[in-house]
Amino acid sequence: MSRYELVSTWRIDASPERVWNVLQDVPRWPVWWSYVLEVETLERGGAGGTGAVHRITWGTTVPYQLAFSMRRTVAQSPQLLEYLFEGDLHGTGRWTLLPQGAATEVRHDWDVTTPGTWMAMMSPLLGPMFRWNHGLVMADGAGGLARHLAAQHADPPVAKRIS
Repeated sequence: MSRYELVSTWRIDASPERVWNVLQDVPRWPVWWSYVLEVETLERGGAGGTGAVHRITWGTTVPYQLAFSMRRTVAQSPQLLEYLFEGDLHGTGRWTLLPQGAATEVRHDWDVTTPGTWMAMMSPLLGPMFRWNHGLVMADGAGGLARHLAAQHADPPVAKRIS
């Protein structure tokens, strides 16, 4: 079994509250994150979504997919979301949102293992490629989230009346 500790940091031009609203809405991730292929809600969870479980299928930049369930263990609006993962990957994830003026620093910490999968066997050889792939998937998430929030914030088009 191989272990990966991965950290991604994004700067998003939106308030922590707006970023939080999008990140905590896991079923809608495929709307803005192109590598999220499918989200199935298995359990809704309680207040703030704690206990919610989603099964997520991820595409990658290389020819394989990953699927795992993600259980929300902590939800402290608008600064912290924590998850447990089980499936093709096991471990923990944490989204931390910090205000930076009118923007938000979004930090994602991922501590996962590859239990009994082909990834575990190939990790000594392909570990750098797995990290590279993770970086591209996360960069896509940052860009998708920024575009999604910008589109939500845009003024609606104004219709002109022609007489």
